[in-house]
Amino acid sequence: MAAVQTRSERALNRVAIAAVLVITLIFLAPIYWITSTAFKPRNLATSIPPTVLFEPELSPFVKLFTKRSQLRGAPTPEEYAAAPWWEQMVFDGGEKIVRSGRGEVQPSGYPNRFMNSLIVAITSTVLAVGMGTFTAYGFSRFKVKGEADLLFFILSTRMLPPVVVAIPMFLMYRVVGLNDTHWGLIILYTAFNLSFSVWLMKGFIDEIPREYEEAALVDGYTRMEAFFKIVIPEAATGIAATAVFCFITAWNEYAFALIMTNRRAQTAPPFIPSQVGSGLPDWTVIAAGTFLFLLPVAIFTFLLRNHLLRGMSFGAIRK
Repeated sequence: MAAVQTRSERALNRVAIAAVLVITLIFLAPIYWITSTAFKPRNLATSIPPTVLFEPELSPFVKLFTKRSQLRGAPTPEEYAAAPWWEQMVFDGGEKIVRSGRGEVQPSGYPNRFMNSLIVAITSTVLAVGMGTFTAYGFSRFKVKGEADLLFFILSTRMLPPVVVAIPMFLMYRVVGLNDTHWGLIILYTAFNLSFSVWLMKGFIDEIPREYEEAALVDGYTRMEAFFKIVIPEAATGIAATAVFCFITAWNEYAFALIMTNRRAQTAPPFIPSQVGSGLPDWTVIAAGTFLFLLPVAIFTFLLRNHLLRGMSFGAIRK
């Protein structure tokens, strides 16, 4: 009987491993496809059947960071030889790089949009996590009149998708002059992430024993000193987990960025799909922009992976 159970357990383990591998491949397939397309020549991006083995090239990234125009006629051998290697790649694709009257390469709008995404996402994450931690601490440690109603009201701000409130917010922002500004997006993303931050951080702070703070108060610490020296270090894993989710939400947000911005404060998500080539969409350039856009989130999550795992399991075991 024991042997039969052992064989059954092994079979179940193999099935579980196979299921995990299949799910992992399903989730990684789009990432692989975007990454491979970012290094493909343009004529192979939409080939049927799809091209799996190819010689990678960097022309999509050159096109992503420069302005181009359609090439009228083939360049002369002298022009081709005098051009840098990265400009020769664009020549090979039937386009040329736009230069100013002084011969300077004209950059595309992607670097500015990428920097806008960093500014907006980092600032809104810091504000949402900071205010959410203070608010969660107040709800966790003090008796607040109507606490359940207030927490439900905070949660209700996430019940509507962004696209529903985007038009009213656009009209209000136009009146106060916050359209197409960094602070306009930062305020929206902070408000949108604040409810998530409050609820998540309250769960973490509830699991920190009050006795730690009481002992610190007996030793002469003020309430704020006890908060920063006792609560914050104990809740570090929860803060890291909350920051990851808030950053991902602000980094990937599309509806507000599309409607509320145009040029000055536009982020990368609405800008990447606008990258089209001569006549037809250049999917290699779009893939290159998407690939670079994925890197900050992947790096940020990788750096905080240990805190993220501990933070998501924090409080799982209760007394």
